[in-house]
Amino acid sequence: MNKHDIRQLKDIFIAFFTIGLFTFGGGYAMIPLIEREIVEKKKWIERKEITDIFAVSQSIPGAIAINSATFIGFKIYGRKGALAATLGVILPSFFIISVIASYFNKFGNNLIIKSIFSGIRPAVVSLIFFAVYKVGKTSISDKTGFLISIIGMLLVVVFNVHAIFVIIGGAVFGLAVYKLWPNKADEILRKEVKNDDIP
Repeated sequence: MNKHDIRQLKDIFIAFFTIGLFTFGGGYAMIPLIEREIVEKKKWIERKEITDIFAVSQSIPGAIAINSATFIGFKIYGRKGALAATLGVILPSFFIISVIASYFNKFGNNLIIKSIFSGIRPAVVSLIFFAVYKVGKTSISDKTGFLISIIGMLLVVVFNVHAIFVIIGGAVFGLAVYKLWPNKADEILRKEVKNDDIP
């Protein structure tokens, strides 16, 4: 392994370690940080690609943050990149949880600790909403996409349909549009390409 390989893997590890270290609220709260670091700052992945990665990561078993990190690392630098990104995003949580677990029984009912977490929870909600906005801005390019997102949300929230079936349904609908109305599919794809060019 040459110096360039080591430097690249080190950069991948540090980027995801930083994301994992400063993210509270789980995988969905991590999405805007991943996008900012990987797409805007490092420019390792295109904006459209990161949306597709998030969609695939949500569709397969496992936490979206770890799946996304592994996928992005692999895309950047193959298997070694996948390992570096996965370790980077996991280790902060592992170390922090190990420390918290050691002292939680002792300090879990402490008023100061409870106050801190009562402030963290609303902040996490804002991060998740921001992630929804950023992903939606990239993914929804016309009225059809907006309608699909509303129907998907209703199916999950109101009718308690499992998310995987909603994702499969969206994929089937997209394939049907491509096969039955190729002109409409071409129009949607052109809009997506145009949106990708907008920072």
